Amino acid sequence: MPEGSYAAIREIRVSGPEAGPYGITAGPDGALWFTLVHEKRIGRMAPDGDLILLPADPLHGGPMIITVGPDGALSFTEFQGDRVGRIGVGGEVTEFAAPGGPGGIAAGPDGALWFTLMQADRIGRVTTDGQVSGFALPGDGAMPSMIAAGPDGALWFTLNQGNAIGRIGLGGDVAVHALPTEGAAPVGITTGPDGALWFVEIGAGQIGRITTDGKVTEFPLPDRAARPHAITAGPDEALWFTEWGTAHIGRITLEGRIDEHPLPTPGSEPHGIAQGPDGALWAALETGALARITVT
Repeated sequence: MPEGSYAAIREIRVSGPEAGPYGITAGPDGALWFTLVHEKRIGRMAPDGDLILLPADPLHGGPMIITVGPDGALSFTEFQGDRVGRIGVGGEVTEFAAPGGPGGIAAGPDGALWFTLMQADRIGRVTTDGQVSGFALPGDGAMPSMIAAGPDGALWFTLNQGNAIGRIGLGGDVAVHALPTEGAAPVGITTGPDGALWFVEIGAGQIGRITTDGKVTEFPLPDRAARPHAITAGPDEALWFTEWGTAHIGRITLEGRIDEHPLPTPGSEPHGIAQGPDGALWAALETGALARITVT
């Protein structure tokens, strides 16, 4: 792929601005699934563009992050409702109590879902049949934010107010790696194609990379006020991320080259980003749309 090339960005309206599309993932059914954090619903968009909102009755709390679980269903967090939920591809919903403000969620290598408890300084674990447990983190007020499965059989997470990246093993052992930049406030995190973890620093306007042995490298964005929010591995051996503050989609190569692409609608507030079932990248825009980013 030529450096920085891309084909087009197209926005598809899926809700009003009051609904708040936030998290997004590719479902096991070949559709896109996304959360509507303010409307307390989950959306599904089929490859032909057919859109449905689930469930029929709003959820207890606004769903934030959504991911595919090991059981072929979608799992999600409800920060305001202190719950984690499961939704089957047919729309059936089950919710489990998870006090402490669940935020990020990811499938672990042990067949369970792992999630952050942002207000409780804990990492939670829930099995597919709803057995919830958790592990305390060191310190106080670190605010674990997003979480991802690492290449080393552990889960890696951002500590937004702790200014650090954490690692938790399946047995609950925790290691914390401080970031070099004060006030970095890391949020999104993902495993890169190079076997390292890549994350965004919403407070410092940087992209970070951490190896599994804890070595951190930071790459400043051209606009340090861009407020990067979420990050994912793309189909092109690069990392792609959302810039919430400037309504751009960014791309960073493994060598640290950064390209930025403006979204069609200024002020569209991009949040979650994921590779879709069609091979394109998709971003959830809080003002009521999904953006399709064609990578060539």
